[in-house]
Amino acid sequence: MAELTTYLLLFRGVGGPVQLPVAQLREALTKAGSKNATTYINSGNALVRSSLSREETLAKVVAICRKKFNYDRPIFALTSAEWEAVIKNDPFPNKAEGKHVHAVLLAETPTPDAIKKIRALAVGGEDLKLVKGVCYIHTPNGFGTSKMAEKFDKWIGVVNTARNWNTVLKLHELAQGLEGK
Repeated sequence: MAELTTYLLLFRGVGGPVQLPVAQLREALTKAGSKNATTYINSGNALVRSSLSREETLAKVVAICRKKFNYDRPIFALTSAEWEAVIKNDPFPNKAEGKHVHAVLLAETPTPDAIKKIRALAVGGEDLKLVKGVCYIHTPNGFGTSKMAEKFDKWIGVVNTARNWNTVLKLHELAQGLEGK
């Protein structure tokens, strides 16, 4: 039997008017041959085990989402090991709460000017650090009130998707469970 890889699927921009119904998504992923299709909260997070390559898995997921859910936004696919690296590279280990740090996956490297422009909006201990293709945003006074967080998506200049640290850790726990660790 082919070896299975755990992929964390992060869907950009789910919430509000854009929905991916989790039960139907799990069902569609399972029907398409994914093992242990799992979803986490209704904000665009799924995990699958697949014997296909990342590219093949992602192509299948993109096709399913377009056809079944009319969802045509970027989807990021990371292996469990890559997700573990996101956690290990956290430049803000002393955060008070998980909701105060967001890991933002980037499709490509933003310009230094974009990072500088966003960081210039930081107040009250806020910061942003780019580490190995992930932008970590620390907003100790809350993400929703941060000008830096507010302008990030518009100014970063590359396709991205963000998860707060609580979600980062929960997805890691789910991935470990799927792998029997």
